[in-house]
Amino acid sequence: MRDQTEIADVLIVGGGSAGAVLAARLSQDPARTVVLLEAGPVYAPGAYPPALKDADTIADPDHDWGYTSRGTAQAQELPTPRGKVLGGSSAVNAGVALRSRAADFASWSEHGVEGWTFEDVLPVFKRLENTPTGDDAFHGRSGPLSLRQRTESELTPSLWAFVEASVARGYKLVHDFNGAEQSGAGGYPVDVVEGVRQNTGLAYLTEEVRKRPNLAIHGDVNVDRVLFDGTTTTGVLTADGTVHAAREVVLCGGTYGSPAVLLRSGIGPAADLTGLGIDVVADLPVGRRLQDQLGYFNAYALAPDHLEMTPAVGTLLWTASSEAADGELDLHITATHLMPGDASPTGGAIVLQAALTRPESIGTLTLASTDPADQPVIDSNFLGTERDARRILEAVKISRAIARDPAFAPFVAQELSPGDAVTNDADLARIIAENPAIYGHPTSTAPMGGADDPWAVVDSVGAVKGVNGLRVVDASIIPEVTSSTTNVTVIMLAEHIYQRAWAR
Repeated sequence: MRDQTEIADVLIVGGGSAGAVLAARLSQDPARTVVLLEAGPVYAPGAYPPALKDADTIADPDHDWGYTSRGTAQAQELPTPRGKVLGGSSAVNAGVALRSRAADFASWSEHGVEGWTFEDVLPVFKRLENTPTGDDAFHGRSGPLSLRQRTESELTPSLWAFVEASVARGYKLVHDFNGAEQSGAGGYPVDVVEGVRQNTGLAYLTEEVRKRPNLAIHGDVNVDRVLFDGTTTTGVLTADGTVHAAREVVLCGGTYGSPAVLLRSGIGPAADLTGLGIDVVADLPVGRRLQDQLGYFNAYALAPDHLEMTPAVGTLLWTASSEAADGELDLHITATHLMPGDASPTGGAIVLQAALTRPESIGTLTLASTDPADQPVIDSNFLGTERDARRILEAVKISRAIARDPAFAPFVAQELSPGDAVTNDADLARIIAENPAIYGHPTSTAPMGGADDPWAVVDSVGAVKGVNGLRVVDASIIPEVTSSTTNVTVIMLAEHIYQRAWAR
């Protein structure tokens, strides 16, 4: 082992959507030394490569962890993209900036967490954003993250035709999904400015922030495990054998990375740990409540006279299935051009991705071995309940009905998947199970919860139960997957925990 002599006040593992936020906020206090360890490359704010800046390029293979996961019984190995770069998945995602809904936060409260009602978090959402449009009651004007609302004038004709077809079929027109109303169809809010994706490495870790003498950022550092003296955190051990000492460690490695570090550190289900020869520090249900949103790509070839594909993102129908709980919006139908034009016989494509955003299915994350170079075993368990299977089938049927509406049909030449030959529910359900599309918003592998919550790994401010000096702050601590995309909610989560745990 090689020791780093300096002891950090706070050491952050992972510089993604949450970690970059915390590094910027914690280092505002010049008396606090902050070290950020990022497994991927650390680019200067002006040196991000084109694939990471271009909002129409997602899941860049040069900045990806290379994870795979089990989706369904019929789809045992799915590519599972996660960003490996300063900025994390906010640097490789589709740039969608949807907030979670009030009903989502109400479900968190059922797990005994405190301080996470919509009334608690709305001021935080407003504080983190700068956007020139929308109601002042819901929006901020001067925060670090630049958000913009997609309008009809900037969208492709086929993307807007999807909205018009949705409205023609009885859904409301929504002008601002981050405002008072989410049920209906409209353009996305995005963290994209002049075509550039605003990842947290850009928005929070500006050149000025990176010059702070009390902040050190190290790239290409893979963390093996957290080190303890008894149950008190003393630092971390990296894969190359280096010890980084710290008074407090914060894991921000995401829904897959953070639980893997916890498990290697001896925090997790005792039987699983002892089976791998890991000494148990805290017996907690790490990795036992993985949730992700199942999707299906309902793809179309654009008509030859409507081949425009920029911008790629996009429009949305956010609605409730026939089995949704009161006040719940559990289905997304998104319209994007996130499919190569050369995959279409006409040279242009549009994808209507149907997604179940509030699944009841629960998956797992476990370790394959104690080697930090080995990826964790991810089982999303999509279609784990019959109700989930019925609801995703309903979503795809809604998607296909919109595509056949007279307001949208002239913009497409043919259905590419599943194809017009698929006409009955049994065949469609089989095809969905065989071809699930990861929507990419995994949560809940180290969830927040109160004293009586059997799933809880951390408390309401991310402190890991049963140990001292260790927190987790990222999507893994969300108690239940939200009905939205998750990126802006994770940024808010980091901002809110900073205020509650450190800024007082």
